[in-house]
Amino acid sequence: MPQFFSNKRLILLLVGVIFLVALISFSLKDRDNASLPEQIVKDVVGFGQSLFSKPTQYITGVFDNVDSLLNTYEENERLKGRLEEFAKLQADVNDLASENTRLREIVDKQDDLRDYEPIQATVIARNPDQWEKKVILDKGEVHGVKKNMAIITAQGLIGKVILTTPFTSSVELLSTQNPIYRVSAKVMGKKQAFGLIEGYDDERKELILKRIDSNIEIEVGQQVMSSGLGGIFPQGLLIGEITEVSTDDYGLTKMAYIKPAADFQLLDHVIIAKRLMTTADGADGDNTSTDDVAEDEDAS
Repeated sequence: MPQFFSNKRLILLLVGVIFLVALISFSLKDRDNASLPEQIVKDVVGFGQSLFSKPTQYITGVFDNVDSLLNTYEENERLKGRLEEFAKLQADVNDLASENTRLREIVDKQDDLRDYEPIQATVIARNPDQWEKKVILDKGEVHGVKKNMAIITAQGLIGKVILTTPFTSSVELLSTQNPIYRVSAKVMGKKQAFGLIEGYDDERKELILKRIDSNIEIEVGQQVMSSGLGGIFPQGLLIGEITEVSTDDYGLTKMAYIKPAADFQLLDHVIIAKRLMTTADGADGDNTSTDDVAEDEDAS
């Protein structure tokens, strides 16, 4: 009996091997369609794979998305840093270009001085309470700067020296409210008209030209330049442009408002006009007391 069961198991094993070999050989044949058992096995395996692959793909996709977001954030931060560097570089380039243009204009302006030796200077201080009135330059007596020398920029006349120290000088601007600060000027046209700049209108931000001959016609838009008759400012320096003309005292003279050619708010590089001949007292007037200016310098 045990021998029979032993032989039976052997026979079943042989039949199973034969069946397995038959299935393998059958599966290796070139066929257009899979057998029913193959279809069942493949469908079951595919269904099981889909059950595991879809969650796996979803989790993998989440991690990929997080990794992409992190990479995007880091790249965005790097680009922001580069943009900030580029913006700073662009600002530096624009500033250097603007400064280069101003310096070139100043160099070209030297030919207009004629009887004056130009001294290059830089504004080093301005008191907030005297912003529209005075500036301090980095050139003084050791550089040949003296009181009453005219100060100009590439755009035009801005003021004159009122106080000097060995290494600095104080400049009173044309926008001052000093009543005795006057500039002899002329209106350019077919017939030149002469007058004196006396005062500054804070509301209009414009100079006031007075004592113009009422018989001479002047119009809005005409340029006003220094006449050179005052003995301090050289002739032919641009002061500004007429914006309005009206009648002065009792209709005997005319007055005009002048938009300054130079910007008194933005002053950095300037030229001190060192006159080569002896200066003469004229219509350009004197300054305020030097004690007040000295106090301004000490405050700065």
